[in-house]
Formats: sequence, structure tokens, C-alpha cells
Amino acid sequence: MDFLSDNAAGVHESVLAAIAEAAPAQAVGYDSDPWSARLDAVLSDFFETRVRAFAVPSGTAANALALATLAPPWGGVIAHASAHVEVDEAGAVAFYTHGATHILVEGAHGRLSVEALDAAMARRRGDVHQVQPAALTLTNATESGTVYRPEDVAALCRWARARGLLVHMDGARLANALVHLGCRPADLTWRAGVSVLSFGCIKNGGMSAEALVLFEPALADTLPVRRKRAGMMP
Repeated sequence: MDFLSDNAAGVHESVLAAIAEAAPAQAVGYDSDPWSARLDAVLSDFFETRVRAFAVPSGTAANALALATLAPPWGGVIAHASAHVEVDEAGAVAFYTHGATHILVEGAHGRLSVEALDAAMARRRGDVHQVQPAALTLTNATESGTVYRPEDVAALCRWARARGLLVHMDGARLANALVHLGCRPADLTWRAGVSVLSFGCIKNGGMSAEALVLFEPALADTLPVRRKRAGMMP
């Protein structure tokens, strides 16, 4: 067994069977096919609210494009110091936002806390000489294998929204967090205040398939073009 990454596991047989079943069909691509057309409805049902969902081929694409919808080039994305966007994505957020940088905050066991965020912001001058905070990103489950409970996510989202920031969740391992906590997907995401979710499939038996889920449909205005321009439209 290789616990370096869930990506060491192969594609689940049910995924391969579904691809084989769909392969003979002919359909117009670029979101015009029946499978893509069902994606919004399936995920809206799963999350118990209306969402817009966009398929992308990697978690890095999902995270970077999500944050590009939330942060301008001069902005800062508040993230844990060990977050995947910081240590494992080769500057993808800065690339897709055309310049936004990370504002890194420490926290025990891969988790952020309101207290840690307050302390980090207190050390900033907040003037024109520094990048301006634009978004907060959380990872659930975290890179340390720990989780945020619904009440933890809600507290962090309240902190962010009080400062005019929207919240992105890196959910590459969201399924693991949901099973561990035994809670509903909605309670860990939009009901707690999350605006955008990178919903992982690859680490749960998928093959080059992640979903970028928008809980605020207005955020989808620019995303189709961003995704196409980035070469991430499957």
C-alpha cells in the first residue's frame, strides 16, 4: 500500500464500466452532451441546493480556477501554510489569477482557526503596499488527515464574510470527511458558508475527473471562458 497519495490507487471498476458503456454513443461535446447536462442536477440533488458544476481534469485546475473567480491579480488568498494550493500546485493559483498570492497562516494538524486568522491579520499593515485579502481557502479533509466539523467551517466562514471575503473549499478528500463525520454534504459546505467547492473524484476511484461546484450561481458568469482559456475544458 502507498499512502503518499490516494492517486496511487487505480480507477474503480464501476468508473471504467460507465466509461465503456458511454463510449459508443455519439454526442456533441463541450458541455452539450447528456452526461454534462445531468451534472448540475445530480450535484444539486446531492448538495440539496441549486448549484452550477463544471468538470475539469484535475484537482489543481479545480482549485486554481475556483480561486481565480474569487481573487483579483492584486489579491491575497488566505490559506494554511501546508495547504495543497501552496505546497503542491507549482504556483497554479498565481498563474490562473494572473498574480494573486497566498497569505499563509499556521495551525495545528493542518487546520485553521479563527484565533490564528485574527493573529495573522493583526500582523498585517493592511495598506496599499500589501496584497489585499480577497478569499479564504480551506481543505477538508486536510493534508494532515484531520477534518473540519460543520461548526468549524461555519465559524471560519463567518470570520471571512465579516471581512468581505468569500470562501473556497478544497474537497479533494471531501468524501472521506463526510463519511468520518457522518454529516450531510450541505452541512459541511454551503450551509456553513462555503461559496465554491473543488469536489474530488480522482482520489475516490475516478479518472481525470473533478467537479468545480459553485453554490452561488452568479460566480459562474466568467468561469466557462476561464476554463476554456486555461485548456481545462474536457
